[in-house]
Amino acid sequence: MFRRALWNPASRFLCRRYATQTSPWSNVSALSLSHIRQLVAEDLGRLHQDIRQLLGTSLPELRDISHLYFSATTGKALRPMLTLLMSRAVNWHASNGQHSGVSPSQRTIALISELMHTASLVHDDVIDGSPLRRGAVTVCRRWGARKAVLAGDYMLGVCSWALASIGDAAVVKCMAQVLEDLVTGELMQLGSQEHPQRRFDHYMAKTYRKTGSLMANSCRAVAMLANSTPNTVESAFQYGRHVGLAFQLVDDALDFVGDEVQLGKPASADVRSGLATAPVLFACERYPQLDAMIMRRFSSEGDSEEALRLVQKSDGIARTRQLAEEHATAAAGSLGTLKESVERRALQCLAQELLLRDR
Repeated sequence: MFRRALWNPASRFLCRRYATQTSPWSNVSALSLSHIRQLVAEDLGRLHQDIRQLLGTSLPELRDISHLYFSATTGKALRPMLTLLMSRAVNWHASNGQHSGVSPSQRTIALISELMHTASLVHDDVIDGSPLRRGAVTVCRRWGARKAVLAGDYMLGVCSWALASIGDAAVVKCMAQVLEDLVTGELMQLGSQEHPQRRFDHYMAKTYRKTGSLMANSCRAVAMLANSTPNTVESAFQYGRHVGLAFQLVDDALDFVGDEVQLGKPASADVRSGLATAPVLFACERYPQLDAMIMRRFSSEGDSEEALRLVQKSDGIARTRQLAEEHATAAAGSLGTLKESVERRALQCLAQELLLRDR
């Protein structure tokens, strides 16, 4: 039976215990991000072209809007890269080292992962009123909120069509869970948790739904398509979950230390949008005056500036990066059940590489 997997507060402690064990990287030869990307370069090279083809429509304006983020030079394509690498790793494992090629259905999941992610960005920019995305003017700012919402809906509709074409009900259910998680995660982000003791668990549960679920369930789906054992499917899921959480924690830290040019979006955008992310929540332990600002979502004059100052004075950014490292370590460790392969090594190195990014 398909099982929902949400953030469990105990996961934080399990992750830390995992991170204190022998490092899963201790026997792994390092691969650079460029080497990792090269392993799936052929599939990635056609990715955006195939997405633009899927987004074909007779309405020129809808075509222009939906194609905006799918040029050859935009985005990191992290999610499809991760999904393609996992496809190769589980295929190698399931075939007992006979082959690691990506099946058409697995490649479709990789494509869907990028399309779902981009649709969520288009909708997020409407909610947040963001002027920039990936260093360019957002769909919302260029065409207006109404057309941006419709374009995001159109992308999700195309995702549903592509998912149905796979013809596997269990995989459809797995990826449909991502859509539910994206919506519930966004609603959780719009709300506030009154109890400071529960606030961090609320933040992590929201982070899983908005970021981790897509990576986790994409990895799960391609493992299912490889006819993997339940243990292998779970290992793939846990890798994606931990990588997704690590990725977002790094992103939340960068919001306080990066600049607009590096990030491709306004710096300190989270606090200015009323969001209390991990650096703020950690800083609140040392500076309890942040609690009132969090509850009013930094809406009073000077709140954003004071919150930024207190975060910079605290160890909130360092602790956020430490937690990200623990999740990255747990991600790499979850692959220990898979047969050794260059793709498994690449996935382990990718988890570490994500900690080093500056945008």
